[in-house]
Amino acid sequence: MTTVSSSSLLKDGLLALHFLSEEIPAVQAKLEGYIRELMLFNAAYDLVGADNQDQIIVNHILDSLSAWKYLQEMALERQAGGQQILIADIGSGGGLPGIPLAIALPQFQFVLVERMSKRCAFLENCAAILGLRNVRVENLQAEQVEASSFDIATFRAFRPLDKKMIRTLLRTIKTDGILAAYKAKLESIETEMAGIASIVPEYTIKPLEVPFLEDHQRHLVLIQHS
Repeated sequence: MTTVSSSSLLKDGLLALHFLSEEIPAVQAKLEGYIRELMLFNAAYDLVGADNQDQIIVNHILDSLSAWKYLQEMALERQAGGQQILIADIGSGGGLPGIPLAIALPQFQFVLVERMSKRCAFLENCAAILGLRNVRVENLQAEQVEASSFDIATFRAFRPLDKKMIRTLLRTIKTDGILAAYKAKLESIETEMAGIASIVPEYTIKPLEVPFLEDHQRHLVLIQHS
């Protein structure tokens, strides 16, 4: 069970990320259920790097949710035309950031793309246990995803972008779709993006604030597919 201190940590983090007070109990309950599944299966499936529950909450759950407002805004803009919005988590692993975002944004459909079948089984089990009807799991490598599948594709803890990988990722999203990459230090981002400038000449960097991680730089890199 989630301890009182961890429960308070999660609640305080959600408040800091500007979730509405009336929304927090339902969101927190599902996140706590997800955390229990991560704790239960982490050793067997190597899902997250964390030594304890509080580290999972701060380094993984709140970090994943730090971009939720940006993603909500982009999805709502694209939903204005009346079409269903598909948001992908590419290389989902243990479901980060996809499952926390799907909990926070139930009005949008999420596709968790993961190449390892045992992790896909974990993700499908989580979606069922948590009642996440807006989540679908695809057991695929990024290269196998059908072209122009998603409106927005996000990814976290991904290896540095190179020309081959950025081409693969851009292929998965629709024209005018958005890649949203969780990244760390600004200096490292600029060096990384300089290496793919011939493919991605323009991009936007949004600062992210992760509650209780004030000493760690986090940013969201947004790349629009033209």
